[in-house]
Amino acid sequence: MANTLTGLVAPVYEALNSVSREFIGFVPQVNVDNGNFASAALNQTVTSFVVPSLTPVSIVPGVTAPSDGDEVLTSINMTISKAQTVNIRWNGEEQLSVNNNGPTFGPIVRQQFQQAFRALVNQVEVDLALCAVQNASRAVGTAAATPFGTVNVLTDFANALQVLDENGAPAIPRALVVNSAAMNKLRGVQATLFRVNESGTGDLLRRGIIGEVESFNVGYSAGLKTFTKGTGSGYTSTAAGFPIGTTSIPLITGTGTVLAGDCVTFTGDSNIYVVATGIAAPGTIVLAQPGLKQALAASAVAMTIGGNFTPNIGFSQDAMVLATRMPALPLKLDGTRGDMGIHQPILDPFSGIAFDLGLYEQYHQIKFEIGLAWGVAAPNPAHIVNLLG
Repeated sequence: MANTLTGLVAPVYEALNSVSREFIGFVPQVNVDNGNFASAALNQTVTSFVVPSLTPVSIVPGVTAPSDGDEVLTSINMTISKAQTVNIRWNGEEQLSVNNNGPTFGPIVRQQFQQAFRALVNQVEVDLALCAVQNASRAVGTAAATPFGTVNVLTDFANALQVLDENGAPAIPRALVVNSAAMNKLRGVQATLFRVNESGTGDLLRRGIIGEVESFNVGYSAGLKTFTKGTGSGYTSTAAGFPIGTTSIPLITGTGTVLAGDCVTFTGDSNIYVVATGIAAPGTIVLAQPGLKQALAASAVAMTIGGNFTPNIGFSQDAMVLATRMPALPLKLDGTRGDMGIHQPILDPFSGIAFDLGLYEQYHQIKFEIGLAWGVAAPNPAHIVNLLG
């Protein structure tokens, strides 16, 4: 049985390599943790600590060292929220029928493996995209207006970079993952990116690859879908007044929903804030970190929810984390873990994700399983910006 599974490794890697470099913008760019959450059960909450920024102090000579250096660590809760497999089953008669006109079973199975990896990676990509939208610190651009549409004007890059710079995001590595409409504008409108003498590379002109622009590694993701805003209207803040950096804003009056991911503005403040925790009636919304960039006056200030948008996400690598492991197998009486099948980890070197390849030899049939368990989180939302489209 072990030899049978060993023989599968080569065609499975062939299938994996054919899909791992498709249009997935988030998976290769975020922190991938496939070890620290290995013991976390499905839907079990695991706390991960986040080290805050540190402030330098002046050196004051003295007989003893100063009593300082304490800091308050923050934390973020994360769960392995999904464990899924893609199943491929064949019986002997089915194999015989496809081999009548030559040995075609192998190529068909390889294509099935391709589709299996594609399906799982796409699920992970969609989860990361939604996590980014719901945790972005602020937004720039205009809802329902595709960015990069003006020839030789890269202001959209600059505006996204400005937010990350102001929020203290690490300078490298940074990524900007764009939706299909934005990628179409980059490829079709921004001539400076595909003029070899100006861009320094012929990748976009000859291979359609954007590469790095203004310190952003530009990627494309089909996981970025149109976001439908909440129905809220008529909301205002309380008259308490709120200083710069406030994230919890009590809202009075108004009706309808304010959703996580909604882009909101307050009268007199041009900054576009992203809601991390919403409401369905008057109550307190929570803005994503680092909160208000401009203080709210000590009066009822009107809040407006922006329009529906298709996001483009700029972020530094530390902004989001993808935790992965292979689906858990039961503990047997002899102390080992396993089930009726034989299992082999398959590591995708491009994304860093380890998948589980399972083979179940059954009565007159065999079943292959490609499995993965994962969860996503945004430990540093201040390092994410939503470029609206």
